[in-house]
Amino acid sequence: MTKPFLLLTTLPCALSLAACMPAAQGPQPPAPPAAAYMAIGTEPGWTLEITPTRLTYAGDYGETKIVVPNPGAKASMNGEVYAAGRLAVVIKHAPCSDGMSDRRYADTVRVVADGKSVQGCGGAILPPDTLAGSNWRFVSIGGVAVAADRPTSLSFDGTRISGSAGCNRFSGSYTADGRKLTAGPLMSTKMACPGAGMAQENAFFKLMSAPVSLSFPTDGTMEIGGADGQTAVLKRAI
Repeated sequence: MTKPFLLLTTLPCALSLAACMPAAQGPQPPAPPAAAYMAIGTEPGWTLEITPTRLTYAGDYGETKIVVPNPGAKASMNGEVYAAGRLAVVIKHAPCSDGMSDRRYADTVRVVADGKSVQGCGGAILPPDTLAGSNWRFVSIGGVAVAADRPTSLSFDGTRISGSAGCNRFSGSYTADGRKLTAGPLMSTKMACPGAGMAQENAFFKLMSAPVSLSFPTDGTMEIGGADGQTAVLKRAI
């Protein structure tokens, strides 16, 4: 008579132990690849890409190509050094201009490829020294892509800002320090525009009614951000 009793009492214990066992985990997604470090130079034109596994150099406007395993960075004064046989790279954390435009980068980079030394810039793109003289076109306003049939522009000229967000022309004064922009009051023409032009213009005017932040996430891209999380994304116009 005791066997059924033992069976019934041990079964809950087994179930309890099973509940305490950690659940088997399925395959985990691979970690995202580390962003590549990029550097460029001019006269002669060259590019350098550094990934966790390799260094890829293209020099003399693409005529020279060197790919070597990444030997790992060694710390140097205010930077890093990579020594990989045919290729040596010295990165110094000091602002750098590419010499062909007003773009500024976080690092000054020297590359020695097969004994030939070239100088250039790399790392993050820094805010421009000044917005004066720059011209932009809108990509999106308030997270919504601008209407393709409505030309847009934003220009900085001395202490004046002007342009069109898709409907009326506007202009006004501004001050900026590379990280913060204060504009206005903005004066505009009074046309009524059909479709999306008026909506995106109103969104931009609302965004610019208070000081906004500036960031430059990629080469030739500027993002204007408001305190309420709204943004306007622009591309540099040549």
